[in-house]
Amino acid sequence: MVSKCNCLAVSDLHGKQELYRRLFAVIEAEQPQAVFIAGDITGGYYRTRLGENLEDFILGFMQQNLLQLRERLADAYPEIFMILGNDDPRYLEDACLKLDAQGLWHYAHNRCIRWQGYYVCGYSCVPPTPFQMKDWEKFDVSRYVDVGAIPPSEGFRTVEVDKLELEWGTIKRDLQQLFTAQDLSQYICLFHSPPYKTQLDRAALDEKMVDYAPVDVHVGSIAIREFITERQPLITIHGHVHESASITGSWSDRIGETMMFNAAHNKPELAIIRFNPQNPQECNRQIM
Repeated sequence: MVSKCNCLAVSDLHGKQELYRRLFAVIEAEQPQAVFIAGDITGGYYRTRLGENLEDFILGFMQQNLLQLRERLADAYPEIFMILGNDDPRYLEDACLKLDAQGLWHYAHNRCIRWQGYYVCGYSCVPPTPFQMKDWEKFDVSRYVDVGAIPPSEGFRTVEVDKLELEWGTIKRDLQQLFTAQDLSQYICLFHSPPYKTQLDRAALDEKMVDYAPVDVHVGSIAIREFITERQPLITIHGHVHESASITGSWSDRIGETMMFNAAHNKPELAIIRFNPQNPQECNRQIM
């Protein structure tokens, strides 16, 4: 293992090219060893509904800029780990895997990838939301759906899903199948959803009611929280809830020995988290 690992984390850039250009400039200037992107890379819900093919963003803008960045940085080009989020249509997986095959990034959903002395594991799915695109939504720990949310079996999808999985699959079961190792103390987990009832999943839903029932202001995953509590990975990186840091005043939290970051941001600037996995408390967030 190297003596020091400098890492960057971002999330929910939603296809905004100016934010990506700022990110690429930071990567070139700071030359981190790894970059983690926690989903919602394209902001594809409305674009998909309008019939836009977002493969052009992955195979055009992203591929071109990453190739240029790798050419300029040569051996200093970082390992980039990424997942898609609930606002990214799932048909983009093929395009993401093409960039993976070129060595431009690692597509990490439902995979554990060895890096340095660590394992990086990714998982894109989130609990049911009020949104219509359901490519990356699953029941959380049971078939219960929160007030105001739409079940994963409704809405629309850009790829077909096995009907049995659609009706009975859960995030909890997926995590049990993904994380088979006994010791997760050197695991860095890239989740789009934050864990439930933490500083990282607080949505701006105060006093919102649906059919006279209050909506929960915490919208993270119970299954992910249970996983972190029980399995204690080294670091977890999240996105999804843009406004949480503005509401709670914190972009990081901790459960036991696990440090947790939410890299999403609810304003026009780029938010970057810097951290060192050898000392996870050695971290900071910059808005730029």
